[in-house]
Amino acid sequence: MLQIRSTIARSGIGAVPLAGAVAAIVAAGALTGCGDAGATITRLTVGSPGPDPYTLASGTDKAGVKARPQAGGTKEGDSPGLYGGTRQASTCDREKLAAFLRTHPEKARAWARVQGIPVDDIPRYVSRQTPVLLRTDTLVTNHGYRDGRPTSDPAVLQAGMGVLVNGYGVPTVKCNCGNPLTPPDKKISTRNASYGGRSWPGFEKGNVTRIRPRDSQKGTIVTFVLVNPEATMGFERPRATEGAADGPPTALPPTETEVVASDSPAPSGSGLETPGTESPGPETPGAETPGPETPGGQTPDTETPGPQTPGPALSSPSPGVTTQDPGTDAGGKQTPGDGGHGPVSLPPSKEPASGVS
Repeated sequence: MLQIRSTIARSGIGAVPLAGAVAAIVAAGALTGCGDAGATITRLTVGSPGPDPYTLASGTDKAGVKARPQAGGTKEGDSPGLYGGTRQASTCDREKLAAFLRTHPEKARAWARVQGIPVDDIPRYVSRQTPVLLRTDTLVTNHGYRDGRPTSDPAVLQAGMGVLVNGYGVPTVKCNCGNPLTPPDKKISTRNASYGGRSWPGFEKGNVTRIRPRDSQKGTIVTFVLVNPEATMGFERPRATEGAADGPPTALPPTETEVVASDSPAPSGSGLETPGTESPGPETPGAETPGPETPGGQTPDTETPGPQTPGPALSSPSPGVTTQDPGTDAGGKQTPGDGGHGPVSLPPSKEPASGVS
């Protein structure tokens, strides 16, 4: 025993590096076991273009959308009632977005690179997206553009924000700024991460929803089952349409009224649904096949849409928010107005400094 103690004493100089190595191994194990707990997620409120917008657009969002009862965890992109909208109206103008990118080639190249498509395919790609409103606070990767270079950060989009979704139900574009969106990094823990940007009433880390693509074996979505902003009715919107082809009012999906077995959402990034969640959407894949479009929205469609009509640039002095229901009998796209549709938040240059919670 005395000899052992003497050896330790004589090796004391090497003991410190050994202890440091052990500590480093323990720390590394903690980090790999808990996900990216050090991530900072930016909260983006309804009406806010957020940092590094490609452009600005008004009237794309809806304030006061009634939240979906089942929030948090991971949801399938074809889940009935996951998204909302105003029947026979759309606040996201796809043609204007395509026209804006056509007249800004540098931004178009960066935008197309995020989506994994050739620049020439932007009009066709955009025409295959479907405009909807988020009904849950949703985690995404938000890709911006600043000083001639693309940027990328995790973000939570507030319920009520207008987005475009692809044929597998995954958000691909943030309508009020034209920024491309991609799925969030699986390592991010929404519960352990810190949050920057302004919060909103009802925001809770446990209610942040991740969206995963519809099962590719089912093919692309034929019809989305949407819910109106007041959550008083459901309706169907065929994929890649902007409202004119919406179906008649229907009863709310069962997920709006059924009793949830537990209020505890599935752990973030676990890929598990909250108990009592819905089964995949009722849509029948029909004759449409997935084609080359991938669930993540990284490959262009091969279908050729009708001719694109160039529209004016999407830029606007300040992004606005739709504050009243355009009605259920109006057809076509909603035209953002100035009266009574003031912005909920200011452009990036005038917004308050972001805080971290």
